[in-house]
Amino acid sequence: MATFVTGGTGFIGSKLVGRLRQDGEIVHLLARKTSDLTGVAGEGVEVFYGDLGDLDALRAATAGCRRAFHLAAYARNWAPECDTYYRVNVEGFANVATAALETGVERMVWTSTCLTVGPSNGHVVDESSPRLTDEFLTDYERTKYLAEARAAEFVARGLPVVIVNPTRVYGPGRLTEANSATLLVQMFLRGRFPIIPGRGDEIGNYVFVDDVVEGHLAAMARGRVGERYLLAGENASLTEFFQVLSELSGRRPPRFHVPRWLIRRYSHIELWRARLFGSYPLITPGWMATFLTDWAVSNRKAVTELGCTFRGLREGLAATCDWLAKEGTREP
Repeated sequence: MATFVTGGTGFIGSKLVGRLRQDGEIVHLLARKTSDLTGVAGEGVEVFYGDLGDLDALRAATAGCRRAFHLAAYARNWAPECDTYYRVNVEGFANVATAALETGVERMVWTSTCLTVGPSNGHVVDESSPRLTDEFLTDYERTKYLAEARAAEFVARGLPVVIVNPTRVYGPGRLTEANSATLLVQMFLRGRFPIIPGRGDEIGNYVFVDDVVEGHLAAMARGRVGERYLLAGENASLTEFFQVLSELSGRRPPRFHVPRWLIRRYSHIELWRARLFGSYPLITPGWMATFLTDWAVSNRKAVTELGCTFRGLREGLAATCDWLAKEGTREP
């Protein structure tokens, strides 16, 4: 029997495919014709071309698979078409789940996001915490929340789905927008990040990519159907993040803070420019609001129920810096 994977050419997904191949698994990989299969395709991997809107391709790819990992999503900063997030993240999930049900997949792990739990607002939140706001800062956050509701519907229909909710993933791997925290590290090491947006005391959670991959495998092996698990490392402010980087690299941490109002104005200009000229924005108001909000979370459930271990920020950043020094180059 094989294992079906979507998003296998991405930052986390390519690592997961490599881990499955290492374990001797046969992987059915869904990919678009334009996908970069470097380092992913090879012995033990059968590529099925299609996308999340192509049910026939999904049925063909899931046929003969006992397990499925659904990682593919639209998580970028901006989309030219406003329905892209819903079409990929909600309808795409439903299509994968439908194909899995029809072809007899026995278990599916789906990758959501920690954002669905909601901002922490001065507290550390977990999977059982009530979401304290009905507001969604980005279409990505909103559509992932809606897709989690769809997941519950498919569980009720008999599909064994386990949800994992990674936080800000970083570490060695493809240097794309999905690996933005590592790109931030790279910029700092090259002396290209002298500023901190806002006060720098907003809390985020940073999790090392290898720990996220192991979390996916643990969720497949031991996760409870219908449950979600935060794959989370260490809670830290941006100031603390750069302080650790400074100590590891010997470089001075950024000292200049850009006021929130100026950052917000800049993000609105970027969005206006994108809408008018079609150029991809560096940041949008929703994502800027996300980064200026606290997202402190607990990984206790993943540790106690799945047996996961998560390395601290210093250990993870040290490994990331070493990798960047040896072979980290930004992909075109």
